[in-house]
Amino acid sequence: MLNFYLFLSWVRCKLRLAFQFTRSAPLIADDVEQCRAVLQECLLDDSRRSTYLNNLANSLRQRFQQQGEMSDLSESIELHRAALALCSPDHSDRSLSLNSLATSLRDRFRQRGDISDLSESIELHRAALVLCLPGHPDRPMSLNGLGNSLRERFRKQGDIPDLFESIELHQAALALCPPSHPDRSLSLNGLALSLAYRFEERGVLSDLSDAIELHRAALALRPTEHPDRSISLNNLALVLGDKFQQQGTLSDLNEAIELHRDALLLRPPGHSDRFISLNNLAMCLEEQFQQLGRLSDLDDAIEHHRAALLLCPPGHPHRSGSLNNIAVCLESRFQHQGMLSNLDEAIELHRAALELRPLGHPGCTDLDDAIELHRAALVFILPGHFHHSSSLSNLAISLHDRFQHRGNLSDLDEAIVLHRAALLHRPPDHLNRSTTLNNLATSLRDRFLQRGMPSDLDEAIELHRAALLLRPPGHSDRSMSLSNLAADLQEIFVQRGIPFDLDESIEHHRAPLELRPAGHSDRPSSLNNVANSLHIRFMHRGVLPDLDESIKLYRAALQECPPAHSDRSSCLNNLASSLRERFQHREVLSDLDESIELHRAALGLRPAGHSDRSTSLNNLATSLQERSLRQGVLSDLNEAIEFHRAALMFCPPDHSHRSLSLNKLAASLRDRFRWRGNLSDIDESIELHRAALNLCPLGHSGRSASINNLVLSLRDRFHRRDLSSDLDESFSLYSQLSQISHPASRKDLHAAISWVSFAEQFKHSSALVAYQTALKFLDQHLTIMLFSPHHFDAVREDTVSLAMDAFSYSVRHGALMTAVELVEQGRAVFWAQLARFRTPLDELSAQGDGANVLAEEFNRLSFSLRNALDASTGDQSPQIRQLAMQWNDAISRIRMLAGFPHFLLPPLFSDLRMAAEEGPVIIVNASKYSCDVLIILSAQDPIHVPLDVEQADISEWSSEFQSLTKHGGSSDHQLETYQIVDVLRNLWNYIVGPVVQVLRELIDPGSRIWWCPTAEFTLLPLHAAGPYEKNNQNLSDIYISTYTPTLAALIRARQQASRDASDSHFIAIGQATPKAGKPLQHVTAELAVVAQRVAPTLSFTLLADSDATVQGALDALSHNQWLHLACHGFPNRRQPFSSSFAMRDGRLTIRDIIRSSGQDPEFAFLSACHTTVGDWSRPDEAIHLAAAMQFSGFRSVVGSMWSVDDDAAYQIVSAFYKNMVDDTGRLDCKRAAVALHKAVKKLRKKIPLEQQIVFIHIGI
Repeated sequence: MLNFYLFLSWVRCKLRLAFQFTRSAPLIADDVEQCRAVLQECLLDDSRRSTYLNNLANSLRQRFQQQGEMSDLSESIELHRAALALCSPDHSDRSLSLNSLATSLRDRFRQRGDISDLSESIELHRAALVLCLPGHPDRPMSLNGLGNSLRERFRKQGDIPDLFESIELHQAALALCPPSHPDRSLSLNGLALSLAYRFEERGVLSDLSDAIELHRAALALRPTEHPDRSISLNNLALVLGDKFQQQGTLSDLNEAIELHRDALLLRPPGHSDRFISLNNLAMCLEEQFQQLGRLSDLDDAIEHHRAALLLCPPGHPHRSGSLNNIAVCLESRFQHQGMLSNLDEAIELHRAALELRPLGHPGCTDLDDAIELHRAALVFILPGHFHHSSSLSNLAISLHDRFQHRGNLSDLDEAIVLHRAALLHRPPDHLNRSTTLNNLATSLRDRFLQRGMPSDLDEAIELHRAALLLRPPGHSDRSMSLSNLAADLQEIFVQRGIPFDLDESIEHHRAPLELRPAGHSDRPSSLNNVANSLHIRFMHRGVLPDLDESIKLYRAALQECPPAHSDRSSCLNNLASSLRERFQHREVLSDLDESIELHRAALGLRPAGHSDRSTSLNNLATSLQERSLRQGVLSDLNEAIEFHRAALMFCPPDHSHRSLSLNKLAASLRDRFRWRGNLSDIDESIELHRAALNLCPLGHSGRSASINNLVLSLRDRFHRRDLSSDLDESFSLYSQLSQISHPASRKDLHAAISWVSFAEQFKHSSALVAYQTALKFLDQHLTIMLFSPHHFDAVREDTVSLAMDAFSYSVRHGALMTAVELVEQGRAVFWAQLARFRTPLDELSAQGDGANVLAEEFNRLSFSLRNALDASTGDQSPQIRQLAMQWNDAISRIRMLAGFPHFLLPPLFSDLRMAAEEGPVIIVNASKYSCDVLIILSAQDPIHVPLDVEQADISEWSSEFQSLTKHGGSSDHQLETYQIVDVLRNLWNYIVGPVVQVLRELIDPGSRIWWCPTAEFTLLPLHAAGPYEKNNQNLSDIYISTYTPTLAALIRARQQASRDASDSHFIAIGQATPKAGKPLQHVTAELAVVAQRVAPTLSFTLLADSDATVQGALDALSHNQWLHLACHGFPNRRQPFSSSFAMRDGRLTIRDIIRSSGQDPEFAFLSACHTTVGDWSRPDEAIHLAAAMQFSGFRSVVGSMWSVDDDAAYQIVSAFYKNMVDDTGRLDCKRAAVALHKAVKKLRKKIPLEQQIVFIHIGI
């Protein structure tokens, strides 16, 4: 590719300079001889001799321009010198002779590069100009001639003053050439050429625009029969091509192509410049193919390159370049059509081009030659020269290419140094700065892949960003910059696991896809790029919509790749793998069947020797293995094993996929052992897994998965042979997981969970460490995932009972404080993660000035990072990445301070017991291993209350109660009280009663207690438990119940500063007629009674009906400390983050609430249905509306466990607020639990039982 672009660059320079003064048609064959004959007849003292000498010299120069014979040009120069010698200083033809000799010397300089010829040419032109004073008819010619030679010297030596003087001379010449002047087109052309060079030097678009207009004007003065029309056509086409490269306007490229076609028509076979026009037209057609993806453009380009090659017979200096040009185009066509004949021909053409390299360099290659030539050029083109940065770049590119062929890192290091040097010579407004930024970034990325230095990849990303800024929408290279940046971001995600890098990568891959409509040759690759990134994101986060979209895109890519397309096998493989993934999550068998057929088709396109054959064999085998397990077809499994063996044969010991192949074959043999019981299968499986593990040393990201695979096979053999050595080895392997130092991945987490299960099964002593490791991995993984709700859902599905099982294990082994720590660490993790951004830092700030500055820094970073996360756009990703690094650094520095070693780490029991400062906290835990209660007290160790009940019983009661209260609050579905009472009695007999027996020894009746239920207990009304018998007290007769989702949540609520009542504001929001939901009859009355109770004591605002909108409610949350909300509540048990309150114009969701930022909020009464109900499958996460309010800062919240009757709500609210005002007439949020308790007690005989117990209190 390098030779191709260098060659085309030469053609472009040739076009701008060739035949600028060609002013007559090609001379007939005997022109020279006629002039020579006239000269021979002329006597030496004839006054016309100088004229005859000049005439013959001009004819020879014309013939040189037509035929390229240097002897003609040399003779022309000698004849011009002789003519000049006959012209005395006052001779009328002296200026003409000076200009003629100067022009021929300039031509010879172009051929030989001798700077003395050009210097003499300039001096001769200056001498001629002195003789052509203002008013002289030849002054325009002298001005143009000197301008041309100065421009030529600028190109050679890079002296900017030469270029500026050239422009001034051409402008002066143009001023002397009115529209009818015969030299006007020459002046227009010369000025346009010089402006075009200044544009290349400075990048000022006005120079390019002026050059285009000047070339258009010159072309208008050169009609069809004009001898220089083809030159103007080509020059105008070139500057339009430059404009297209800058602005990406396809009409410029289209016009350039048409101009090149017109020029070619004026250069028929035999014309000296036909070769150049063919190549330039072909180049533009290739560019159009790159932009539009039309294969017809590429075919047309190939035909023109072939025609150009016919004009370069063996021995021609440009034959090698032409061969390479055709070869490159054929390679491109092969990549898009997959026809091997194109690739075969391309290889032969490259071979032919290679054979034409100069001999005399034994063992040297074209690339070596190029490097040495570039080095030599750099010696002569010193800093400050116009072409110095280009020479640096050319040498760097060649060194980079040689590195890619030979792998010598010193070449890559030198290329980077040279690219940096070139960048220093290309300031922000330089035309080629974006190219240099891109080249340097690419070299740095390649070095990162070799040496693994993160700083190289970080710098590459920043350079690609800078290049992208210089390539705005419409720029011809924007797609390339987007793709390069996307690839680097994807790579850094693989290295660091920061999710927003992958999100941004996907957005940048999407952008080029939008520029490549159906039929575009690059559309399949763009579709695959986006699909691949989405598939990677699915593999890391488990979000199924990503997988669905990737499948859709893979299908589209496959449709764009006909059977012979070179990318078809990859498209088949990608689609097949994604379908298998989807089958594993949704179990739709047609997905798996289609996956197998697609993998077979891909394998058919990858014969023996194909680099990807092993991948296809493994993938087909994996899908067959999956089907054998689902459908019980042994033949599928046997076939899978054979394919896995074949794949392993293609992966020698140093192959990057060998570990994968070993594990896959081992897993399939393990499956067959389970099927047939053949011990040889499991023995071989273990040896293969051992070999795979040896290829994953400590620190390897795949080691935990390899450990888990080996343990699975050892476990199966242990069950068969009962060899203790297999069991010992298994736990020895699992113990290595606790030593992992990198942030945990999902695979690490899965391995740790397997360890937990294995240790529990065999009652192994490592179980506690296994639980601690798994919970640590869960915390790490959610932290690096930055706790998006989607990411959270994907991970929590795998860990739904982990914390409760850890609690049970610790309790069973007497580690009660550890039990509290572990259950706290593994529950409500979404809220715990988000709370990191609202951590009170008063204690830190009180440590002194330095700590105060650090606290302010942490607060600032937390606020910025949270806002950036809320924006959640691709453009925010770089900011998020940077903020996350700064935030983690601030945390590390805080932990170094005395008294803060555990800052933001999972809390210790010594911290958690603070939750019980105002009354006992009762953790009620359900696990498949045991059900237990721990009573947490502030001044002593936890008290264990064993429960004589199993988790299955709790699940049964929970399901029964949910069914009984499904239509709670509806007059059409009155519930039988005794059915509810049966459940409440069971809760009393088996759970609450035993707890109360212990509590009676600890606290007085009438005291407050806090329930902290887990698992299915979160769905049961523990506060309402009781014997429901005469002369026997229910729980509500003994203690006042409050709930808390976690101990940490209660501690945070207590630590929040209470706002002075005189500066507090109360808002009551009511929506009786929402956009969705039936009208609520008593909302207006409810709001009135709230106003009646509250308005005399506190600043009060009412927001109702049309004012109660989503935005209005959010504003209210931000500016008020007290909230009463009366409306419909809609739980979403499948997507709990979408649970909502119904407003006039839509729904106020949990997502909206957690993004709000209140001003010291105190209390919220949620008079709506299901406000404490979350995801029934993961109740421990407490993703419900009341918890969202608590996270938003409300220290005390009242919410409902099921549907609320409109009238009952009105009565409870009325009684509640009457008890919320203390003896001094002030509202106190700490009175909420007592106020609710008294309100319900007052209404026991007025409302149904299920409405008496529907509301619960959460918080302080």
